[in-house]
Amino acid sequence: MSLAALALLLTSGPGCANSRRDAVKRPDDASSAAPRDPSTQTQQPEQSSPPVLLHGARIMTATGVIYPRGELLIQGSKILAVGATLEDVPAGTQRVDVSGKTITPGIIDTHSHMGVYASPGFSAHADGNEAVGPNTAYARAADGYWPQDPNFERARAGGITTAQILPGSANLFGGRSLTVRLIPDARSAEDARFPGAPSGFKMACGENPKRVYGQKGGPQTRMGNVAGYRDAFQKAIEYQRSWEKYDAAQGEWDKRSQAGGDLKHKDRPNPPSRDFGLETLASVLDGDILVHMHCYRADEMSLMLELAKEFGFHIRSFHHAVEAYKIADRLHAHDTAVSIWADWWGFKAEAFDGIRENAAMVSSAGARAIIHSDSAVGIQRLNQEAAKAMFAGRHAGFQISDDEALRWITINPAWALGVDSQTGSLEPGKLADVVIWSGDPFSVYTVAERVYLGGDIVYDRDDPDHQPRTDFELGFRPGDIEHATVPTIPTPTAGTGRAPASSSPSATPRQPRAAGGRP
Repeated sequence: MSLAALALLLTSGPGCANSRRDAVKRPDDASSAAPRDPSTQTQQPEQSSPPVLLHGARIMTATGVIYPRGELLIQGSKILAVGATLEDVPAGTQRVDVSGKTITPGIIDTHSHMGVYASPGFSAHADGNEAVGPNTAYARAADGYWPQDPNFERARAGGITTAQILPGSANLFGGRSLTVRLIPDARSAEDARFPGAPSGFKMACGENPKRVYGQKGGPQTRMGNVAGYRDAFQKAIEYQRSWEKYDAAQGEWDKRSQAGGDLKHKDRPNPPSRDFGLETLASVLDGDILVHMHCYRADEMSLMLELAKEFGFHIRSFHHAVEAYKIADRLHAHDTAVSIWADWWGFKAEAFDGIRENAAMVSSAGARAIIHSDSAVGIQRLNQEAAKAMFAGRHAGFQISDDEALRWITINPAWALGVDSQTGSLEPGKLADVVIWSGDPFSVYTVAERVYLGGDIVYDRDDPDHQPRTDFELGFRPGDIEHATVPTIPTPTAGTGRAPASSSPSATPRQPRAAGGRP
């Protein structure tokens, strides 16, 4: 249902094959600009549907501006304007009163395994770790993605509109990630893929690779981990050189051919053998693929920043990063974000030294903090995770505003995924990815009442038609039971074992079982 249709209801009553590598451009860093009043900007409206004005709610834009009682104007898939009181609202605009509610951008999770570690938790659904060797840079999460994972429904109900689906962390190089829009009717990875989002790439340092491969030929130590990175990136450099050499030779051949030279077919240059893993690593070196690195300890993050400088690539975000607070200044200097938990640590040696003030300390140093889930349960309440981190920071004396805490789950993760020019904040021209909350989004008593994705409603707490059920949650919806007729097997005639000749299967219908009842 579009916003226009919802407004009418409320107001009327109850990649191309020609290139050897994917051409992915990194978007401009729009989020680094100073906070501004989005209502001063205007956009050309889409003409497909009448505008919708949501008014009366507290509007948190994630741009440094919060309107205690504001207005948000949407048409089609885009935001037209946002402000305290909007002037020049187009004629025919549908007005929706959301007084007492809070409006925020859709929530974004940088670290999810939905679709590759799907529910139910069968081993048959474990498609997130290609744990056959420490370097599986050739693997792609999109190729193991299952769009019918019931976890997507739960995530939408928690206000999630965008997520990065990552391979697991068993390997030094896990493979390419997939950034998805949580549309409810996706039938394939390509249906869900965020249009224009750069490819991401999963790397992992520390305990995981050496634990998985220590008895399988290595790496067995952190020394072996780093040696594996250097070896792989050096091979990627040589792979690039082989293609550059081929391109130069092919260019010379073409020039001589066009000049009418006497050329022999056997002298035509042969292209190098294509290697999908080295191709991915070469794109990382070119800056076309964004690196997301599983890394816990401060010393290892420092080492990885040095490794990236050595080979000329950039780490977009460290994930988990429980010791990020120890090197917050370095993270700021390298423009590297950290995707962290609010209060999850201590479950293994490298995760031992975590603190609840981690996000606040990173933010206070000027670096980008992000609250991520890495959990099909945690993703349902990512707003509460941000609230916990915000409270811990304030309790320790850090000045963490509501807007800053909101940025941890909106514009900062959008930047990490390279989609901040399209989503992550409520600004004119951006996608209408919007959540209407029942109250303060940082309260445990608040729920997401409606969630919009590109202007379309994808979850409505009060409308069963917008609470889609998966194949694993079949049953009667509210209101269906009184209209259902379920026939019974006729009672056999005593002593014969046969039903009466005059009986009809539908003569005495059995009362249907309540929704969700057990067979």
